[in-house]
Amino acid sequence: MPAQPNMQQLMKQAQQMQQQLMAAQAELADVEVEGTAGGGLVRATMTGSGELRALSIDPSAVDPTDVETLQDLVVAAVRDAARVAAEITQDKMGPLTGGLSMPGF
Repeated sequence: MPAQPNMQQLMKQAQQMQQQLMAAQAELADVEVEGTAGGGLVRATMTGSGELRALSIDPSAVDPTDVETLQDLVVAAVRDAARVAAEITQDKMGPLTGGLSMPGF
């Protein structure tokens, strides 16, 4: 008959893991990443936890007769920033979660 797991030791490990996860989440909230589109005409700044902090549009990208292109550039820059944030999150959280995906990350 296999030995029963030590519940006290398991609880201690779970608490340590929870503390590590919380520390990693706090660190990700402070990290800022940037995504760009249109050769840098549009820049999106986002936290590692996915909060959009800033959006910068070069005046030369603004053409009142072609708003759709500017809209596409904004979406592309935000997606690029989100991709970078997801990579950082995976690098930071992956070892702690054993590769499991985290809701909201």
